[in-house]
Amino acid sequence: MPVNTSSAAVAAALAHVEAWSNHDYETARAGLASDVTVASTTTQPIMEPVHLTGADAYMQGLTHFAQTVVPGSAKVIASAGDERNALIMLTVEADFGGGKMLLPGARLYLLDDDNKIKSEQVIFFATPE
Repeated sequence: MPVNTSSAAVAAALAHVEAWSNHDYETARAGLASDVTVASTTTQPIMEPVHLTGADAYMQGLTHFAQTVVPGSAKVIASAGDERNALIMLTVEADFGGGKMLLPGARLYLLDDDNKIKSEQVIFFATPE
């Protein structure tokens, strides 16, 4: 399958980003497989690497992070994918209580046979706006 910007996986990934970045956690959860895994890392000392399994653990971690995201601030820089894989490069603004930060990052998704997110890998860094 060719890589493109309007594949099924890209559409699912973009819908997921839209949901959590606007604090619509019910919609974000609806796009997850029950056994979803997530790995998130940064080179900065702001957090340790995260490895979670299962929709409940995923949503707990996502909610903890996404509550700092300024709703409506997600800006997609690039997207590519096929029917099961998607790579989304984006920025979001986050307010950690000491001023807003810009978080450039990339999110790599794998969908299962039901078009639910089976796996997500996240890399990012934070920089003052």
